[in-house]
Amino acid sequence: MNAQTQIKKQRDPRLDFFRGLGMFIIYIAHLPNSWWALWIPARFGYSDATEIFVFCSGMASAIAFGKVFDFHGLGLGTARILHRMWQVYWAHIGQFLVIASGLVVVQNSGYLTLCCNLDYNYVEALNLHRFFNSPETTLPRLLTLTYVPNYFDILPMYIVILGLVPVMMAVARFSVPAGFVLSVSLWLLANFGYLNLPAEPWSDRPWFFNPFAWQLIFFTGFAFMRGWIPAPPVDRRLVILAAVLVIGTIPLAWFRIQEAVPGISQFNADIEPLRVKTEFGILRFMHFLSLAYLAWVAAGQHGRRLLATKGSLWGKTVHVVQKVGQQSLPVFMASLAIAQAAAMLRDMAGAHDTLMGQILSNGLGLLALVAVAYVAGWFKSQPWRKQPVAPLSKPVSNAGPHTVASQNKVLEKA
Repeated sequence: MNAQTQIKKQRDPRLDFFRGLGMFIIYIAHLPNSWWALWIPARFGYSDATEIFVFCSGMASAIAFGKVFDFHGLGLGTARILHRMWQVYWAHIGQFLVIASGLVVVQNSGYLTLCCNLDYNYVEALNLHRFFNSPETTLPRLLTLTYVPNYFDILPMYIVILGLVPVMMAVARFSVPAGFVLSVSLWLLANFGYLNLPAEPWSDRPWFFNPFAWQLIFFTGFAFMRGWIPAPPVDRRLVILAAVLVIGTIPLAWFRIQEAVPGISQFNADIEPLRVKTEFGILRFMHFLSLAYLAWVAAGQHGRRLLATKGSLWGKTVHVVQKVGQQSLPVFMASLAIAQAAAMLRDMAGAHDTLMGQILSNGLGLLALVAVAYVAGWFKSQPWRKQPVAPLSKPVSNAGPHTVASQNKVLEKA
């Protein structure tokens, strides 16, 4: 069997489903002034959709890239990773330029004030004014990933983590435990401030997502899918322990309780190093693993509860979410642009603080992500390479058999 056949056989319905859920949550979290963002998982625990994205990306990378290392060796495996890093790099650059250019054109046109009396500065809200004030400094740094605005910080983190995959595969070839030691060591060095990457040329702010810390959860998912870590058993005691940890963090994370009990805010401030997002604090790791275990148990063996009858409402819903998860990169790229456009249109309609405005900006945005997923999936299927059922036009009547054969060969190559 070739590597592609092996990859298709290992497609896990749970992976696509939870990646799709993560994409929906990330959109809601990035939509400016979204009421729905008050009800995403991050408001009730230490981990959020970023952990879902990175963990599932680790699992997907083990499937997509691990087999290349197995079948073709370290050299071609590294080349495959470099190719993916190249793709994600230009996706990041393109995404930034599209959003930044679109916002500044609308902002400087004066149309927002003229039509809707809006004085909100969307460029300033994303802290992009410095980029346009001194492009001779910021543009080269954007291209070298030494200028990484907060709104655009997930893909750069992913690029660096991908670069660590060949290193991990090389180490694990000699010793899997040594690979775990490497991952934990990088995480510790990042947490103690020894591994940082600059995010702005005018300050000492580091990347919001430190890739040397976040690689820990990436390679946790990678190790599960590679079989380096065995799947945990479905044990009632583990379920209870995970549920207690998840439920027990709700009072510490939910803003309503924090407002009512000031002591909780102080407690969270005291344990900041344990729950910090930039260096991926250990409490975030524990909280996510507990959530992931509960979700894994709920999905059933091999995700059987996600394999419902196709005609049922649940089956259709699962299929749509999985489609979004299968196209996570184009969906994520589009989600940031759609979030800004949806917020701007909502504000132009004067529906900033209305229930209908919130429903439309969130709901229609999620539907737009679904549309992006299906369009991206259609293009990736390369329908123009499929053999047509019948020719669209009749062959020339005087064409001989050799001419028709030549046309057929050209069609096959196309």
